[in-house]
Amino acid sequence: MTTRGDHAPVLSLRGIHKTFGGVVAIEDFTLDVRAGEIVALVGDNGAGKSTLLKIVAGVQPPTSGAILINGVEALLKNPGAANERGIQVVYQDLALAERQPVYMNMFLGRELSLPWLGKLRRGRMIAETEKLMSELDVRIPSATATVSDLSGGQRQGIAIARATHWASKLVLMDEPTAALGIAETEKVERIILSLKARDLAIVIVSHNLDQVFRLADRICVLRRGRQIGVRDSLVATRNEIVSMITGLAS
Repeated sequence: MTTRGDHAPVLSLRGIHKTFGGVVAIEDFTLDVRAGEIVALVGDNGAGKSTLLKIVAGVQPPTSGAILINGVEALLKNPGAANERGIQVVYQDLALAERQPVYMNMFLGRELSLPWLGKLRRGRMIAETEKLMSELDVRIPSATATVSDLSGGQRQGIAIARATHWASKLVLMDEPTAALGIAETEKVERIILSLKARDLAIVIVSHNLDQVFRLADRICVLRRGRQIGVRDSLVATRNEIVSMITGLAS
């Protein structure tokens, strides 16, 4: 596994600033995320967490500042540019086609086909889907099951597996277990930790501080668009993080 300091960070954000008209959403944000590391973004609603994810995902451009991927500045003008850089996102709404089978969701927009015959390579897509689901321990009836027939935890596992399949460097997650029960949350958290074991860099937004301390190597606190601080999860305490979020500490 890559150790910290061996190479340039997978993701470097340098002086990121984002405004919407006269409203400052992100102010002078700087952060490094390395391979095999999970960094959590925490803060109250409106702190700027989701805006930061959208900037890295190419959904919204920063007003100023630089984004570097493996030490090289990247202009992520749209989600396609982010995808080409090995970045994938798991949004809270999952963005799954519920009436389609699992394997079609895995290859949504990237379907394998035989152009000269005009046919999809369904067998190949099913096999690759089943292999990845097995590797990540996402337990579904089969790759041909319809997504709408699956539980919330299974759907979240599919969304994460899809991101894993196409991400070569970085996975961004926005509240990946917000709508799940305790048992399904535990399963999804195991999947997230398996991505870390694959040496992917992971940035996760979560309001669940217990989850943050279970998963994250470092915790980055935002408040009203400002970066309050970054703490090592093995050293920080819950009270310290709460104080940073609420403004009782700076």
